[in-house]
Amino acid sequence: MWPGLLVGWEIAVNSKFDFSVLNVSTNEIPENERIPLLRDFYCRGVLKAEVEAREGKPAAASFTSHVLPEAQLLIGGLCGARVIRTKPLVADGDDSLALVVNRSGVLGISERGHDLSLHAGEAVLTSAEDVTTFERLSLGSCFSLRVPRRVLAPMIVDVDDAVMRVMPESTTGLRLLVDYAVTLVREKVFASPNLRQLGVGHLHDLLALVLGATGETRELAGRRGLKAARLQKAKVSIANNCWRQDLSVATVAQELGVTPRYLQRLFEADGKTFSSFLIDQRVKRAHRMLREPEYAERTVSSIAYDVGFGDLSYFNRCFRRTYNATPSDIRSGEMP
Repeated sequence: MWPGLLVGWEIAVNSKFDFSVLNVSTNEIPENERIPLLRDFYCRGVLKAEVEAREGKPAAASFTSHVLPEAQLLIGGLCGARVIRTKPLVADGDDSLALVVNRSGVLGISERGHDLSLHAGEAVLTSAEDVTTFERLSLGSCFSLRVPRRVLAPMIVDVDDAVMRVMPESTTGLRLLVDYAVTLVREKVFASPNLRQLGVGHLHDLLALVLGATGETRELAGRRGLKAARLQKAKVSIANNCWRQDLSVATVAQELGVTPRYLQRLFEADGKTFSSFLIDQRVKRAHRMLREPEYAERTVSSIAYDVGFGDLSYFNRCFRRTYNATPSDIRSGEMP
């Protein structure tokens, strides 16, 4: 390790289950130590690559890498530097494939004789078997999902045909894949061994759909990954908007681009109904507000209406059923 590099590192490892989270930031790192720091980060948390400074521009980066069994997620941004998978490094035998999604700014990628400029929302598949250069052409961030070739090869007719083919933001399943992966990270799903395996499997399915899986593979991937991602996206939407009294299965279904009946079936397969999940979110929101000092002067009825309930008696019944206590009990601290 270079002197001072630990300042920019934060590593959480669960060796028993082959899972680690690596964070790196150059915010408080001297400029002359940033390139070695980033090179070390790539070799440990992404893939072996050289990192070079760009002329006249200080390197700066903020990344989080989730290293999982048969998957690796990278989220963040880099500027003032080039990342190069050089010819000597290609000889390491890593044959992984990575879907790189540019979320903002412009990202330059060179591989297999192609020089691409990815704009916001666009994506491309890259191969670790080829000499590749990544360079941030303007300030921005990206997302990448890297998987072993053996995972994708059986799911795609000819996976090499997809390498270095620019995919627009409108590509089927692309936005859903990114949203689902980011949600898994935000909700710390990978910390649970069982959920980790399930989540990675869903990511594989969604990646296959994005790359154009056909026939039985597409049908299977749609049943598993697509449904899981849509359900998760629906839950996030409900949790963020549960306070709206006009929120309904129809409005959420429209946001997802599916029918209300399809969305109902997703919840039923998960052991709930749309309505029961919505009520749960509203009650949880009310519970948080009742315990926070900033809402101490608010009446229980005003909180009930603010979280989306239109009837105070119904709110009280739902609250008691969930917490086996009244809202006043929670506010007074008499119940845990």
